[in-house]
Amino acid sequence: MRIDIATLFPEMCEAILSESIVGRARKKGELEIYCHQIRDYTNDKHRRVDDIPYGGGMGMVMQADPIYNCYNAVCEQLGAKPHTIYMTPKGSVFNQKKAVQLAQLDNIFLLCGHYEGVDQRILDKIVDEEISIGDYVLTGGELPAAVLTDAVARMCDGVLSSPECFQDESHFGGLLEYPQYTRPEIWQEEAVPSVLLSGHHKNIAEWRLKKSLEITKEKRPDMYEAYINNSEKCQK
Repeated sequence: MRIDIATLFPEMCEAILSESIVGRARKKGELEIYCHQIRDYTNDKHRRVDDIPYGGGMGMVMQADPIYNCYNAVCEQLGAKPHTIYMTPKGSVFNQKKAVQLAQLDNIFLLCGHYEGVDQRILDKIVDEEISIGDYVLTGGELPAAVLTDAVARMCDGVLSSPECFQDESHFGGLLEYPQYTRPEIWQEEAVPSVLLSGHHKNIAEWRLKKSLEITKEKRPDMYEAYINNSEKCQK
């Protein structure tokens, strides 16, 4: 997979995406992530990429041309149009289901807005969908782009050691994850549940499912209800 991020602060994205699991996967060539400085694609001698909004109002608006030039450069490198996403509070809220869908794609182009936003005409021309990471406003799209990239990249082949590493986690199968334990076996007089020490895989799986159901019912009753309803439909 290749992910291209168009931003005014590429160093901000690189600082996150060059570390840990995603950073190691990039170094191994398991996935490609490129952070493009939008200012490099402006024709303005002062590298200006924004201007005052028509109709008045506070702040500045990012201009269409530099973004379009950056987008076209990526399209030429790919020889195809990437799936293009604008990171914005106005978008649909990102979740694990969407991350799974995006992980099936070959190329994603993420546009990070800043200031008071982006000229609507470039959004109308190149954007396939708008995504938000939550119902709040940040100073720019860089952190949301990094969040989306991390969530998607970790499900790409070769990034984690096996699909089980993410398939058993919270949200992937519709439930929150069961509790995890490691050494020592007893810590401050609290012991690891005996079933996890039994070596009986069926009993362990049943315990984990039971705990996932309990935790989901307590913390996310909406998810629990949806999971139960879906399970009942599948049994009919």
